[in-house]
Amino acid sequence: MKSTGTTPDIPILFEDNHLLVVTKPAGVLSQEDHTGRPNLLTLCKEYIKKEHNKPGNVFLGLLHRLDRPVSGVMVFAKTSKAASRISEQIRKRTVKKWYLTVVEGTPPKNGFLEHHLLKNKQKNLVEVVQSPQKKSKLAKLTFKTVEQKDHLALVDVNLQTGRAHQIRVQLAAINCPISGDEKYGTARKYPIALHAYKFRLDHPTKKEPLTFEAPLPDTQPWTKFSTPATNG
Repeated sequence: MKSTGTTPDIPILFEDNHLLVVTKPAGVLSQEDHTGRPNLLTLCKEYIKKEHNKPGNVFLGLLHRLDRPVSGVMVFAKTSKAASRISEQIRKRTVKKWYLTVVEGTPPKNGFLEHHLLKNKQKNLVEVVQSPQKKSKLAKLTFKTVEQKDHLALVDVNLQTGRAHQIRVQLAAINCPISGDEKYGTARKYPIALHAYKFRLDHPTKKEPLTFEAPLPDTQPWTKFSTPATNG
């Protein structure tokens, strides 16, 4: 598989004149922040500049984000036209995103979760509230338990909305917090086990549906499980 050749090195899943699709490693920021840590947007710009001999500033549209601890598929737009058209798909919720996660506890075999979420900016936490509030947002997802092993479960999640920390908060709300997620209820034995493994959209110019999949991390607790995802 081709990669960016940067530090850290980023696997490339797909590239054409309009799109760059990569696998974000866990621990890498989606975009620059005040910490100065490596971030995916800057690394991918470095790759394009070098690979395609681009002078000056390189355009690369950030279409969506993953939390720093989360790994998986990220899609960038290489042209402003592509950025505009895919952003419209995201607004209309015609893109589809699937995640795999390892949770503690015993979740139901299938489930639909709907909560009102409120962000606490001071604590950088998202909380479930019992009824809609002025700044709360409705969050929805479906999930399927793929495999149960000991006190852990491999769960396939299909997002219907895209809210901050949504999967982490909603699963914690049913007493199945994500393994390694100290912020929402577990002791840290591993890095947070949340992976954006599949992303589906329509190509911005060809209009054909495209589906991208990122392999699971080859680390604990992922290696405890053998059953492939089956949701969607």
